[in-house]
Amino acid sequence: MKISEASRVSGVSARSLRHYEDEGLIVPGRFSNGFRDYCQSTIDRVLVIRSLLESGLPVRLIREVLPSLTDGSNAGTEVVCAEFLHEVQGYRDRLAARIAVLSDQQAALDAYLREARRTDL
Repeated sequence: MKISEASRVSGVSARSLRHYEDEGLIVPGRFSNGFRDYCQSTIDRVLVIRSLLESGLPVRLIREVLPSLTDGSNAGTEVVCAEFLHEVQGYRDRLAARIAVLSDQQAALDAYLREARRTDL
């Protein structure tokens, strides 16, 4: 499929698809006229990339971890460098901290709404 259809199907802008390619995260095929040709497996990979980016993982780390997440194998996972694991753990911990803050804020808003509704009656 062409980039416009790949963008529509994946929910990722054409600009982002080009960026993912520039960063070496995806390698779409090419039509004879040079236009990009996205297959379903590339779209699936784009969805994984998007999810990882939304979680706060930087492209540099995604590039390292992506092959083991999308090729269906565990090849190379036992040889992962300790420094890389430390970085990923740090991002995971920061994400957990953000979730905790958001949960606290949600609880405070819930309490406020309960109190406001009780005084309205």
